[in-house]
Amino acid sequence: MIEAKTINKGIIVSDSIVFKEAALDFDSNCSTGDDDYLLPKLTASLKRAKTIDIIVGFLMESGVKLLIKDLKQVADKGVRIRILTGNYLNITQPQALYLVKDALGDKVDLRFYNIKNKSFHPKSYIFEYEDDGDIFIGSSNMSNSALTTGIEWNYRLNRNKNLEDFTHFKNIFEDLFLNHSIIIDDDEMKRYSAVWKRPKIFKELEKGEDNIEQFGTVIPLYEPRGAQIEALYELKRCREDGLDKGLVVAATGIGKTYLAAFDSMEFHKVLFVAHREEILNQAEISFKNIKPNITTGFFSGKSKESSSDIVFATVQTIGQKQYLCDEYFKRDEFDYIIIDEFHHAAAGNYGNVLEYFTPKFLLGLTATPERMDNKDVFAFCDYNIVYEVRLKGAIDKGWLVPFRYYGVFDETDYTKISFRNGKYDEAELENALMLNKRSDLILKHYKKYNSRRALGFCASKRHAEYMSKYFNENGIKSCTVISGEQTEYSMQRREAVDKLKKGQLNIIFSVDMFNEGLDIPEIDMILLLRPTESPTIFLQQLGRGLRKYKEKKYLNVLDFIGNYKKANLIPFFLSGDLKDIGNKAKGGKLPKEEDYPDDCIVDFDFKVIDVFKKMVEQQKNIFDLVVEDFNRIKEDLKTRPSRLEMYTYMDDDLYNVIRFRGELNIFNDYLEFLNKINETSEEEKLFLNNVAHEFLNNIEKTSMSKTYKMPLLLAFYNHGDIKLKVDEENIFQSFKEFYTKPSNAVDLLRHVSTKDYKSFNKKDCLRIAENPIKAFLNSAKDFFYRDKSYFCLTDNLSKFVENPVFIANFKDIIDYRTRKFYKERLEKLEK
Repeated sequence: MIEAKTINKGIIVSDSIVFKEAALDFDSNCSTGDDDYLLPKLTASLKRAKTIDIIVGFLMESGVKLLIKDLKQVADKGVRIRILTGNYLNITQPQALYLVKDALGDKVDLRFYNIKNKSFHPKSYIFEYEDDGDIFIGSSNMSNSALTTGIEWNYRLNRNKNLEDFTHFKNIFEDLFLNHSIIIDDDEMKRYSAVWKRPKIFKELEKGEDNIEQFGTVIPLYEPRGAQIEALYELKRCREDGLDKGLVVAATGIGKTYLAAFDSMEFHKVLFVAHREEILNQAEISFKNIKPNITTGFFSGKSKESSSDIVFATVQTIGQKQYLCDEYFKRDEFDYIIIDEFHHAAAGNYGNVLEYFTPKFLLGLTATPERMDNKDVFAFCDYNIVYEVRLKGAIDKGWLVPFRYYGVFDETDYTKISFRNGKYDEAELENALMLNKRSDLILKHYKKYNSRRALGFCASKRHAEYMSKYFNENGIKSCTVISGEQTEYSMQRREAVDKLKKGQLNIIFSVDMFNEGLDIPEIDMILLLRPTESPTIFLQQLGRGLRKYKEKKYLNVLDFIGNYKKANLIPFFLSGDLKDIGNKAKGGKLPKEEDYPDDCIVDFDFKVIDVFKKMVEQQKNIFDLVVEDFNRIKEDLKTRPSRLEMYTYMDDDLYNVIRFRGELNIFNDYLEFLNKINETSEEEKLFLNNVAHEFLNNIEKTSMSKTYKMPLLLAFYNHGDIKLKVDEENIFQSFKEFYTKPSNAVDLLRHVSTKDYKSFNKKDCLRIAENPIKAFLNSAKDFFYRDKSYFCLTDNLSKFVENPVFIANFKDIIDYRTRKFYKERLEKLEK
């Protein structure tokens, strides 16, 4: 028993919380909440317990944080911990489960009550000591207010004084836990998190959970919360599986920079790369909030600080070849590298950084990785998405505010504006958009809503300046934030943001200056004043206003829509489901109301819907679209795209249309496609319709359920010096080299027979290689044969193996098929 004593009002420190405590008698059997907290009684019992059983209707992040450190301490001493909770009405927060599993791992047996549609409301904490025990039974679930200031009545039932009742409750717990539960493992947590939505009742439950001033509680400001908790758990598991890179896809406003800071804390030297200095400055503040004693330095412009614990670098500077050398940085200089806004990763300098450095772990952060911008950033992380919460999920979970979207008809005729290489002519577009009639329409709709702080996204600097002038002339305090030379209505970014926050401005107009790196939770309206075809740009701009802020209940979005290209995709952007958008839009049907995030309103003018219908009717021939996309990529790369480049940068929706249509799938015979559009070189024309072409085409289409064929083909490729015969040593070395790259080894890790691949000897590798060898001998016997211990290419290929064009095509196919395997593996995991 605890010695009877009284604690006077004062400050009691308990792990992550410092709380004021008022006159609690620890020997009392009753706890009534308010000033009579249950929490200190639980923590005292935790420290004496030999076994701990908890049965509560729900777990909340706030409650778990109050108990988790004490639970971890006793778990580390070997105390058995079992927790049974409910998923009834979805009140248990997924991040609360992740917190428990992250801290306690296999030392906790965590389960859901599994009887569907049956209410589950027990609230008991059962402790067994050396010679005694206590049950705290009453009204307190595991939440902050329930354990501290809420009016919650609980009674302590002592085992020695009430053995019969104690035993009864204990036996009922045993029955429920062992016979009416499901184990919450990693798969169950992911499943639950994926379908979990913030219940309406949370508006009441969360009152007081985060309002720390009302009862004198002081909670650390900088600790993982919400999505960060879930993502940190998945990142840890990713590294435990041996992977060295991963992509976190999280909607704007989730706190990706803080996530990176938390995840990199245990690493010695860290590099943070972004494309704007302002992002770096904000990131430094975030990192220092988490770890105040670290040294930080900047590698951008004139600053070349490279020896700090954390280096914040602009990609424009560190990505230059002159700095990627031993004089400045060794290849293994950094243990942990963060690439912020990872959807930019396909740009040249990002590629230089990714190719040069060899960190222990690389983290990519983005809200919008889709490749309708024609850059497939998934490929840079080998399609390893560690954690993902998109716009819809983030709003459904209550992490962002909902939006009220209004699609306003804009009579601008975009068919009269020149369109080349995926862009409208800027001068012609400006002239079309800078009309008083259009501006009157925008102002009229703006005035419908009581906006105090808004952002307007424009097509160009001149357009932004025009809109700012027009609004000011009509009594709306506004300015323009643009790069380069400042003008009458423009301000520096920092000054404009400060005035907007203070209410000295009502609206800022910009082009792309605020797509990223802006944190103004007070924004209550977004105006989209430009033709937006990219989901990346659209969702970035929408996300500027979705951060939660005090009494802000929703964001108003005004989008002025004309007949510009791909305008009919906007309804699907808003749904947050960006997979196969092109095919969905071709059906001519808009998403259903339930496809949009909870509590969101989407309202299109009837004339806008007519625009969508006409666009569906005017779809081009598929092959013409493929050729148009080829030419766009060729223009962008300044060279004819290889298979790998075409596959990587091709419009995602267009690829989904052709991938299962043999006659249209250009990757089934890329040389034939190039020939059809007069893009083959003279050397390549020599290969057409002969054995070299047939061989290349065979490996373009060869079936792959695993990656094993690729290292076998790479053995023949021999780093560009093609061999007609490979022996066991060649095959062994090729397999060993290929699977040194962790992302190639994901499938090996998932199977019991190959999960220890790192310790494989030659015999083990040859055993794996036997499967692809047999497959090639069965499906491609015109090109492969066995000669004793050698695996061979047929002699009719001998005259091509020294031809540079043949060699380049051979390697291109291997690279393309490897990347295609990564992407298809990701798609299978998402199903």
